[in-house]
Amino acid sequence: MGRTLKIRGVFAATATGILLGASALAGCDGTDTGGGGYGRTDGGTSEAVDAATLSVADSSLGPIVVDGAGMSLYLFTADTAGTSTCYDTCESQWPPLLTEGDPAIEGDDLDDGLVGTTGRNDGKTQVTYGGHPLYYWASDVAPGDVGGQNVNDAWFVLDADGNAVSG
Repeated sequence: MGRTLKIRGVFAATATGILLGASALAGCDGTDTGGGGYGRTDGGTSEAVDAATLSVADSSLGPIVVDGAGMSLYLFTADTAGTSTCYDTCESQWPPLLTEGDPAIEGDDLDDGLVGTTGRNDGKTQVTYGGHPLYYWASDVAPGDVGGQNVNDAWFVLDADGNAVSG
């Protein structure tokens, strides 16, 4: 009986490990998770668009900066001097808004002078607003979602002046 329990324990531990590993890899197949074709892909990574577009949309937190598809964008308080510090595991949860061309704005609510870019250590170009590199929250799946707001007291949506929105 003791040997049977030991074998069952080993089997259960192995099966659990396999399931956890499969769960971790489930997001790595490169398929779309409803990111809408505006930069996000399944693995939480971001792909550059020809020219990223920024605009303002109403949200439960008030007017905020969004991408051209209406997805909320966030700043990271650990970024300094307009340079991203979010890579690897961080980047899988907070995909950067990337561009291959000059970013543009839609509407009259944003200041064109606050729109810019910064180089990332992987050679890609990330969009900035008000000097803040911009990110998506991987768990936001629809325009208007603001689930990344105030995560770890470090991630915030931005207002039209480029400031973190409290709340």
